[in-house]
Amino acid sequence: MFSPQDFLAYAREHRGASGSVPVNVIMCYSPWLGNHVAALADAEILSTPTAGTFHVLGETNGQVGVAAGFGIGAPAASTVLEELIACGARKIISIGAAGTLQRGVEIGETMLCTAAIRDEGVSHHYLEPGQLAHPSAALTQRLGTTLSRAGIEYKEGTAWTIDAPYRETVAEAHLYQSQGVLAVEMEAAALFAIAIYREVEAAAAFIASDSLAELTWAPRFGAPEVRQGLERLLRATIKALLPEQDGG
Repeated sequence: MFSPQDFLAYAREHRGASGSVPVNVIMCYSPWLGNHVAALADAEILSTPTAGTFHVLGETNGQVGVAAGFGIGAPAASTVLEELIACGARKIISIGAAGTLQRGVEIGETMLCTAAIRDEGVSHHYLEPGQLAHPSAALTQRLGTTLSRAGIEYKEGTAWTIDAPYRETVAEAHLYQSQGVLAVEMEAAALFAIAIYREVEAAAAFIASDSLAELTWAPRFGAPEVRQGLERLLRATIKALLPEQDGG
């Protein structure tokens, strides 16, 4: 019935919103990380039609932008992604906190997403039925290489994307744990599906902020290692999106 471009036209006319964003965009969910981005000396606010805030990073000569503060979960993130793509985004990396399902993942450790289980509603409106949605292989590899060059150890694997965190069950967690699924989070499958449909590149990485590895919930969201991990991941993600990384 209507498209992201229709909303963009409305936002330009009625809100004075900018019609363009950098090709390279980071999406983040942590309020702390969003505030950290806003406090960077070279971060300039750009008025966009999307919810939340959008900062262009001067240190990248305007080549990388960061969308933050728009909420959590696949419906919120997918709406923002659609609008960012309509504004010109072509390479998008989603970074945030996630729960780990595996005992071998420590709080604060980085996890690189190689596939996402579609236990949410958004992806089914973009792709044919299936269990998994996949990120851009090239962009995921690029992010992994950048993490390694930065000396950041990480684990890679599948994430379980679910929109209803208060309806996760012990049986599901145990099943996915036994299958080697690395993390549980709320956005990746939807973002990957939209990227495939819109023919852009998307990747995702997480910092372990809580654990379901013992089949009980152990939250550590405010732990220093989580915040430090998010900041390190942000720095690496910025580098991964810079064009000069191509020949490195």
